[in-house]
Amino acid sequence: MHYLLAYELSDDYLARRDAFRAEHLKLAWDAVGRGELLLAGAAGEPIDSALLLFTTDSPAVPEAFAKADPYVTQGIVKRWTVRKWHTVVGAEAATPVR
Repeated sequence: MHYLLAYELSDDYLARRDAFRAEHLKLAWDAVGRGELLLAGAAGEPIDSALLLFTTDSPAVPEAFAKADPYVTQGIVKRWTVRKWHTVVGAEAATPVR
């Protein structure tokens, strides 16, 4: 199954992220190493959000990621949500439909 973790970023995200970026990226790459996180990155122009795509059987994995993420704990993420993504097309689709 796939889950999307969506972050709504603070207005001063770019000015504040450097202090927490190394710890945030370690958390993300560790999740990649465990096979949980497929893709992640900031979105928008200017950047105002971020999306993280997880592959896991439970929303608890992306929820735990968000709760441990220094971007969240230090307040540069204003709000986050986890939503199941019902993927049906593509090589990595959880339930391919042709």
